[in-house]
Amino acid sequence: MTATDGGSATGSDARGRPGGDTVAAVVRQWRAVHPDLDTGPMEIIGRINRCAALLQQAEDAPLRRAGLSRAEFDLLGALRRTGHELTPGDLARETFSSGAAVTKRLKQLTERALVERRGDTRDRRVAHVRLTDAGRDLVDGILPEQLAYESAVLSGVDGPDQEELAALLGTLLARLESRPQALRV
Repeated sequence: MTATDGGSATGSDARGRPGGDTVAAVVRQWRAVHPDLDTGPMEIIGRINRCAALLQQAEDAPLRRAGLSRAEFDLLGALRRTGHELTPGDLARETFSSGAAVTKRLKQLTERALVERRGDTRDRRVAHVRLTDAGRDLVDGILPEQLAYESAVLSGVDGPDQEELAALLGTLLARLESRPQALRV
C-alpha cells in the first residue's frame, strides 16, 4: 500500500470519521479502483504499519543521548526487569530478536561495561549475562526520561483513548502470537 500523491488526505472516511492520514488517502484510492472490495483490513494494518514506520524513524532522544539504540536498551531493560541473569537465548526471546543480533549487541554492551558474561559451571557452551552496576544505573536513569518522551509522543491521544488503543492492540497481538501459522496464509 502506497500513496501516490505523497501528501496527507483530507475529508472523512466511509464511516464519517476524520480521514486526514495518508492511509485514508490510499484506502480512498483503492475504493475508487475496486469499490467491490472490503478495504477495512487495509485501514487497520496500513495504520499499524505506518505508525510503526514513523515511530522507528522518530529519534528516541533519551536513548540517543545515552549512546544506546532502542534494541540495546530493550536488552538492558530485559535484564533489569527480570532481575536475574539470562542466557543469550533467553534475551533473544525477551527482546523478540535473533540470536545473532543479541550476540552482536552483547559484544558492544560488554565492551562498554554495561553487561558481564560468565560461563556456566556445568556446560561451557552456555553463557549467562547480567547487568553491571553501571548498566543498572544507566537503565534506571534513562527509564523515567524515556517514558516521559514516549508519553509526549502519545500526547495527542487522550487517556481513555490510549487505554482503549492499548487494549485493542493487546487483543490483536495475543491473537497473532497464539496463531503464528495464520500469518503465513
